[in-house]
Amino acid sequence: MNRRNGLVASLVWVLLAVLGAGACSGGGDPPAGGGQATPASSATTTAPATSDPAAPTTGDPGARTTTTARAAAPAGYRFPVAGCQARYGRSHHDYPAADMFANRGCAFVAPVAGRVDEVTRTDSWSPASNRGADRGGRSVSLVGVDGVRYYGSHLEAVAPGVVPGLRVRAGQPLGRIGNSGSARVTAPHLHFGISWPTRPGIWWVRRGMVPPAGYLDAWRAGDDLSPAGAVRAARAEAGREVPACQAYC
Repeated sequence: MNRRNGLVASLVWVLLAVLGAGACSGGGDPPAGGGQATPASSATTTAPATSDPAAPTTGDPGARTTTTARAAAPAGYRFPVAGCQARYGRSHHDYPAADMFANRGCAFVAPVAGRVDEVTRTDSWSPASNRGADRGGRSVSLVGVDGVRYYGSHLEAVAPGVVPGLRVRAGQPLGRIGNSGSARVTAPHLHFGISWPTRPGIWWVRRGMVPPAGYLDAWRAGDDLSPAGAVRAARAEAGREVPACQAYC
């Protein structure tokens, strides 16, 4: 890409993050305005996670502190596809998740304020090996202020400046929808997963442990329905932070 094209692409992402997605059609939800926060000093593809998702983060993306329990303000949720319509089913093959079909290039936005967890910018999936760790292609995960981890994959591109440790607002663009990874043989869509945080690299938990459809319905309707309780219940049922992989292992 030449210098002029690179400048144009950068301006497009800046306008998305600052101005939002404008008037979107029925299925989507425009991203909130809000500039990007200062990223963490390290731009590696993973950030340390913790088995205590409820503990608040500090300025260090790997550090966490313990505070006296108190009532938390309700988290504000956003539909994760902005600027265009999206359709999704009530179930998903092999494990809980939602495949959200939308036009190529539509924005994947943060469903809640939080901190970027893991980022994959390289599509290394091969149909010959079909490794579970590679099936998501380009992806971003986010640990929200509600203690829940959200994951979007099969992206065409990750938004510039989105790195592990970056604090983001609800509705802030994280990437563009495509069909990277195992979606290379299907129509463009966002694989959307809900789970509890784990240490980096535990892709079989990250890809989804709680069915998202009911929460997607609520967020599209403007309701702040939180999956935090369902995630805690799923974590308790699993019996440990890292249960055994059950599909595409």
